Amino acid sequence: MDPFIRVSVKDQSNNSRSHLFQKGMVVIGKNNTSDLPLNHPLVSRQHSIARINNSELEYEDLKSTNGSLINGERITIRALTSSDEVKVGPFTLTFDLVPNFRPLIAECYKRVISESPGDDFEAGVRENARRIVNEMCGEGENAEKIYPLLIEELLTYGPLDELLKDPSVTEVMVNGFGEIYFEKEGELILHSRQFSSEISLRNCIDRILIPTGRRLDEASPMVDSRLPDGSRVNIIIPPISLNGPCLTIRKFSKEVASISQLISLGSIKEPEAEFLRNAVKEKRNIVITGGTGTGKTTLLNALATFIPNNERLVTIEDAAELKLNHSHLIRLESRPPNVEGKGEITIRQLVRNALRMRPDRIIVGECRGAESLDMLQAMNTGHPGSLTTLHANTPTDGLRRLETMILMAEMGLPLRAIREQISSALDLVVHLERKETKRIVQSIAEVCHLEGEIIAMRTVYKIE
Repeated sequence: MDPFIRVSVKDQSNNSRSHLFQKGMVVIGKNNTSDLPLNHPLVSRQHSIARINNSELEYEDLKSTNGSLINGERITIRALTSSDEVKVGPFTLTFDLVPNFRPLIAECYKRVISESPGDDFEAGVRENARRIVNEMCGEGENAEKIYPLLIEELLTYGPLDELLKDPSVTEVMVNGFGEIYFEKEGELILHSRQFSSEISLRNCIDRILIPTGRRLDEASPMVDSRLPDGSRVNIIIPPISLNGPCLTIRKFSKEVASISQLISLGSIKEPEAEFLRNAVKEKRNIVITGGTGTGKTTLLNALATFIPNNERLVTIEDAAELKLNHSHLIRLESRPPNVEGKGEITIRQLVRNALRMRPDRIIVGECRGAESLDMLQAMNTGHPGSLTTLHANTPTDGLRRLETMILMAEMGLPLRAIREQISSALDLVVHLERKETKRIVQSIAEVCHLEGEIIAMRTVYKIE
């Protein structure tokens, strides 16, 4: 990574200020859009630039009206040293290169976590961090810039913190400690910041997993978890991941999106919304299909708001992320095996147990395997109005995938019997797709009956 450009500015009254630019070129001028705006009549709108060229600083005057002086000599372009004084109008500028902070933060981080913080963990960490930064960087400007970045990595989610707090960011992807992407308004963007080291990233992962009790190590190198706000987290580490630890966070809004909000966003039209509202109230069994990131969970949350409060509702999830504002709600979450390989509680076990809990409706966050058979049997045996989601590219593909998942139950059921079970249990398939930056309800299909060996479906709504 390139070093940073630091510019110190002194005005006519000898007032000084410093600016640190995390980029390879700095534009100087009177224009407010300049990187370093200097508002004075003797300064041109785009007066000059300072840039890094072959690891050295270079200054170039952009044919400004009043020119630039370096150590009293008017110049057009020239290499800079830290002792050079550049005169731009009434301002005196000095430039220097500041080494990349990341290796320094990584070294400070290692030293801080190797020392005991004492009884008051946070206060101890802050005290140790301050002392170590001062020892390694002195007590000047660099120390003041490094300290907050170090504390951020020690006590929060580090460079992920600002992304998790930004409501416009929908997904965060960490590809090893040195690369972070995020999705904003449907576009993938490379984050300007990274973790200082793999140790820092692994400690961030630990902070995510400890509250949920999930296990992650070389023997079990993949895990699904969640953040306190319900955001979905997937983590995979070496030796499975060759990029180092990889972390993917699917963020969820703090407020559950209502159907009216989805209508205003263009995700669903009013007639389709009214149709689904009536379908939920009439206790029709609904499966929501779509690819990754199409908004299946968001729509499931919205549809669940139409369930009457006098009904007992049981939700079952692999990692709890549904946010249902319901007065009679039981939430169940699966559990992975412990270090000894014992204690696992599967989605299928939870579905079976839920049937003994006198539910009026069952919601399975996502059907992924053999639990699909138990879910369909529940729909067929006195629990209508149940909801679930599954990954599929089309409604037809969704039913085929459902067949495959039921076969995973290894009950020896013939394919025709499985299809009969599906056609009698399911009422509607709601399919979602991503169109540019929008997530939309592409179609709603009614599951009819078997026609020969094929499950017949009737399209109720479809966006061409």
